[in-house]
Amino acid sequence: MIELRQARGGWLGAALLLALLVMGAVLVLLPLVVVVLTSLAPSSTIPSTFAALRQPTLANYIEAWHRGRFLLAFANSTLVAGAVMVIQVFTSALAGYALARMRFRGRQALLLMIIVALVVPFQVLVVPIFLVLKWGGLINTYGALILPTAASGFGIFLIRQYISTLPPELEEAAALDGATRWQIVWQVLLPLARPALVTVSLFAFIGEWNDLFKPLIFATRPELKTVQIALADFQEQFTNNWPLLMAAATIAILPIALLFSIVQQQFVRGIGTTGLKN
Repeated sequence: MIELRQARGGWLGAALLLALLVMGAVLVLLPLVVVVLTSLAPSSTIPSTFAALRQPTLANYIEAWHRGRFLLAFANSTLVAGAVMVIQVFTSALAGYALARMRFRGRQALLLMIIVALVVPFQVLVVPIFLVLKWGGLINTYGALILPTAASGFGIFLIRQYISTLPPELEEAAALDGATRWQIVWQVLLPLARPALVTVSLFAFIGEWNDLFKPLIFATRPELKTVQIALADFQEQFTNNWPLLMAAATIAILPIALLFSIVQQQFVRGIGTTGLKN
């Protein structure tokens, strides 16, 4: 009898958990479903998600692609986001290793400064950054979109925490085999820290892809238009045409959704296995 009650209680708990997960998934996906359905509705109709079910059309996507010049915007956003991602991973890997394994004066103070910097909004630093970029002649160039975020406090902290969880015996064994410090870092530690590196890469790429502030302030040339600038232009020019605007938003989302679907396993691993070791 007791075993039957325990089995029934376990079944009810599992059913309740499943129901909560389904409700959470519906709440998260519902706005995306509304956006996609609205984008499929004819532009001549009153914005409605049900209009797409009666007369679905891809005309909004074709018009949005040409009007928004998304080919240029995709090329610029991919270049900027890819460059920032590569540089951030490189700087985060080196700084994270140094803070995790090397012993030097001021190491804890430097780590504390990096943690404090995480809570400082980028907008607070925009004036000095703009002046530095202007002094270097980088305004209205790709450098103005890449260099201000070439280093990431979050990436440094994440990789530092991940490397701290790896056993030091691996490095000692590699050193006994004659490996140099650089070989230990690039051939031993970083391959083991791949989930953390993928996580930093994903955060960097998505952050740059969704960034509107930097292109709006540091790059005003039409040739440097990014995806978010293209969307902003749509909203100003075609505010009343919601199906067209939703089609443009869907086009902008697709590359990020595809990227996340490819690396989601490594991303979850990188977040889940990063501890808080001192």
